[in-house]
Amino acid sequence: MNNKKTLFDKVWDAHVVETIPDGPQIIYIDKHLIHEVTSPQAFAELESRNLEVFRPRQIVATADHNVPTWDQDKPIRDESSRNQVEQLTGNCKKNNIELYGLGHPYQGIVHIIAPELGVTQPGMSIVCGDSHTSTHGAFGSIAFGIGTSQVAQVFASQCLLLNKPKSMRITVNGTLSKNVQPKDVILYIISKVGTDGGTGYFCEYAGNVFEEMSMEGRMTVCNMSIEMGARGGMIAPDETTFQYVKGRTFAPKGEEWAEKAEYWKTLKTDDEAVFDAEFSFDASDIHPMVTYGTHPGMGIPISQNIPFPQNDSEEKALKYMGLKAGQALSDITVNYVFIGSCTNARIEDFRTAANYIKGKRKSENVQALIVPGSQQVVKQIFEEGLDVIFTEAGFQIRQPGCSACLAMNDDKIPEGEYCVSTSNRNFEGRQGQGARTILASPLTAAKVAVEGKISVFEN
Repeated sequence: MNNKKTLFDKVWDAHVVETIPDGPQIIYIDKHLIHEVTSPQAFAELESRNLEVFRPRQIVATADHNVPTWDQDKPIRDESSRNQVEQLTGNCKKNNIELYGLGHPYQGIVHIIAPELGVTQPGMSIVCGDSHTSTHGAFGSIAFGIGTSQVAQVFASQCLLLNKPKSMRITVNGTLSKNVQPKDVILYIISKVGTDGGTGYFCEYAGNVFEEMSMEGRMTVCNMSIEMGARGGMIAPDETTFQYVKGRTFAPKGEEWAEKAEYWKTLKTDDEAVFDAEFSFDASDIHPMVTYGTHPGMGIPISQNIPFPQNDSEEKALKYMGLKAGQALSDITVNYVFIGSCTNARIEDFRTAANYIKGKRKSENVQALIVPGSQQVVKQIFEEGLDVIFTEAGFQIRQPGCSACLAMNDDKIPEGEYCVSTSNRNFEGRQGQGARTILASPLTAAKVAVEGKISVFEN
């Protein structure tokens, strides 16, 4: 019998409270992240059943999804958004939960603030009422999105009743070409595996390409694991992980750090461990990518023309996008560029964009939004002088929030317009009714903003 364990097995098994015979397992949750959209109903359910929040100190709350990215020091104009933020504030106060609301120096997108504050650590189990919770798997944690009823379960018990997913490993080895970003790597993987290829699995990313990535890059990859149907994505923690976490606000200190770091070093897949599914890719096959349809699996290198649809769904997607098979990507007139979201709104993303933009001007027809993922990132942008580069190039710098990723605030893309976006989803109407989303890396998005079109990089 093979007793070798995968990284996923090790972290999952460490959180099993009880196994129900021939049934699911009760899993302990280390950290519960909440925001203003999916928490109100869960709090209401607790009240209706006369239950209290079991472990409020294990919860981190912020306002992010539908907050405005202008004038955050003023009352929110949209009534629905204002009510949700006020409900979150009231619920957190009532239940003694720490809230990083508007005006707080730690406020920002939930999946950006937790890592940068040192809340996210290797070997944890982390949940949030948001599908892109998979981001935190970049630290070697089990992190996944949950529904509102499960949010209530965690509030009440700090546990969840779950069936253990299957395991998958995706290995990418080799050398990435110049201008290929982590976003391109995951878009390439999804284009090959498909949007349902990971359904029922927790995915571990392995190989030198991921080992050589920064933590920001790893978070981008794990963030989009959900887009291939996976429950979550993980990367084994290593020295890059430890150096990122060390010294952060809520990271372990002193003896506790030494003790935890020793444990974290054990969090890697054993040799000869068996996965339920495996994929391998060569880094040299990956090029800067964009999507052309209405799901993240419809991705192609920027050097290619629009492919011919393979089914009715793809044909429908092309119709929505106003594109034709064989059409060159450079024919698309792009009037909007959005650099932000929980996928690509960290300081590294803005450094990459600013490095390309420096000394250039955006295209006259392009409206380009820079939306930092947190107040901490805002601070870094200004301290490093990136704000000057963006402003001189004609980009708008906004305040932190999910913004035009899902258009729950005023940052909407007009109907029929194309937006090259560093977000994670290009579904119909995702960025506004009738909006047409093209996913790309921050570097590609910056290039499009300058040129007003999609074009290949010069070698």
